[in-house]
Amino acid sequence: MKKILFKASVLLLSLQGFSQGSTEYGGGLKFNLNEDGSKFMRVIAWNQIWMRSSEMNPGTMIGGEATSTATDIGNRRLRFLAYAQVSKRYMILTHFGINNQTFTNGGAAGTSGTGGYGAGKKPGLFFHDAWNEYAVVLPAKDKKFSMSLGAGLHYYMGLSRMTMGSTLNFLTIDAPIFNWPLIENSDQFARQVGLFAKGKYGKLEYRLSYNKPYATNLAPVNTTNAANAVAVDNSGLTKWSKAGYLEYQFLEQEANVLPFKVGSYLGTKKVFNLGAGFYTAPDATRSLVNNTINKHDITLLSADAFMDLPIGKKEKKMAVTAYSVLYDYDFGPNYLRNVGIMNVGTLDPNFTGNRAIAGPGNAQPTIGSGTIWYTQAGFLLPNKEAKPKVRIQPFGAVTYKDFDALAQTSTQFDIGSNFFLDGHHAKITAQYSTRPVYTSLTNKSGSLGEFVVQLQIYL
Repeated sequence: MKKILFKASVLLLSLQGFSQGSTEYGGGLKFNLNEDGSKFMRVIAWNQIWMRSSEMNPGTMIGGEATSTATDIGNRRLRFLAYAQVSKRYMILTHFGINNQTFTNGGAAGTSGTGGYGAGKKPGLFFHDAWNEYAVVLPAKDKKFSMSLGAGLHYYMGLSRMTMGSTLNFLTIDAPIFNWPLIENSDQFARQVGLFAKGKYGKLEYRLSYNKPYATNLAPVNTTNAANAVAVDNSGLTKWSKAGYLEYQFLEQEANVLPFKVGSYLGTKKVFNLGAGFYTAPDATRSLVNNTINKHDITLLSADAFMDLPIGKKEKKMAVTAYSVLYDYDFGPNYLRNVGIMNVGTLDPNFTGNRAIAGPGNAQPTIGSGTIWYTQAGFLLPNKEAKPKVRIQPFGAVTYKDFDALAQTSTQFDIGSNFFLDGHHAKITAQYSTRPVYTSLTNKSGSLGEFVVQLQIYL
């Protein structure tokens, strides 16, 4: 722990030079396609760079050397998004980029070793979103109801507000990942190809979709005892999924031109919402008992609440942001997935102690059948100057997981702060996070930590 705190302080000190001055970045580039600007194209670009000091799971090596700690820098997200309102009713959108490039992995498919296409080099661009959308009923002041229909590779995946969260304006440094429960198994980076409907009825916003999940082919392990059966993603002939999210917006109304939900408005809006969502897919996982295949439906449910309110004297520009969500996940018996963000660790074959069942590096039990409760809150500190050079927003988050596959529950936390140079357009975020370490399905041996500093710029 002393090592990680020392390295954390070094990282923060090295960033002091970035905390001065101000920048001017707009909300993307907008190109009008007609004189009144009703037809236009907008382009947004952003990057998020991570510097980390991490405690590694037992049994980890990096670059062929055993280690219990590591420091690194990597590209968490480098993205480009463009959408065009080509007529009053018709819109097209495309979104591409890279994610999770480190000094050891995240490069183009098949890269390894040394050289021009060595490990971690030249990551391949891919499409995150690509859809067309038509407004069947246009929103208007004298109408309660609006509706748009669309099709393609899309982010209208229902379930929860954070499942459709924007990566540009998180309150904490990142999403907790379990908000995207299908990530890179039966979806493409939290997206599926399908049809969607979105719109509003008064203060009620709705999002519904009908999608074709991506094929999976994991093989379940055979067991003679049904109580020990473990479901894995193996959809066979993939059946269509259904997803939806309903949200009642009690105070100011949020924009729904794009699917990306705002994580923190920094007090620029008065928002209080309650929402509920679902995702279902029949026969989406399988287990094997006495050499007999059992198919299981995926049924995912959530309920959440979001609040972002300015508080105190207006000239102080203080604000409070809070979000809480409860997930009820059923992927089949004892389903469990371990995930490590930008994991640079590999398995040490010579390690003789108790390994983490999640694997090497910073992996942890992240998604599974069971329940997850997640809550985050932040406070935008008051201005001390008429034009402050930096705005500060401390935050914290707590996660409680109760997975069927694990005998013991876990509680973990995140604590940190945003340092806004120009709102979310230019900010530095520092966060310390804990994660549970299980050495068996029945034993949680403790927790380890990771300190991350993120530099974010978006245009």
